[in-house]
Amino acid sequence: MTDLDALVGEWLTLPDLAETLDIEVGKARGLVRDRYVVGIKRGPNKAFQVPAKFVLPEVDGRPGVIPTLRGTVIVLSDAGFADEEILEWLFTPNDELGELPVDALINGKRAAVRRVAQTQL
Repeated sequence: MTDLDALVGEWLTLPDLAETLDIEVGKARGLVRDRYVVGIKRGPNKAFQVPAKFVLPEVDGRPGVIPTLRGTVIVLSDAGFADEEILEWLFTPNDELGELPVDALINGKRAAVRRVAQTQL
């Protein structure tokens, strides 16, 4: 497993995610539970954190999670990837996409990302 800190960069705790999205912490937990975002326990306190890059400054006029992330997470989960492996895959440059899969999702390349993800099945 590679160093996720080096790949991901900036992380958000659940309270930070909730504040960024202007929602309650319970709703941020729901985003994790329902696979809209994935994260890991990390840092000195082993606090659960998600990559900050999962939050876009404007989704329907306000900050929001990458709309197409959930489907990709589900495809990778179905392929047997653990959450840490999903994060590694999303944040590792992909030759077929020509960029990080997470960047491709941000750039509207959902179909291409899912096509590549499905090759992991």
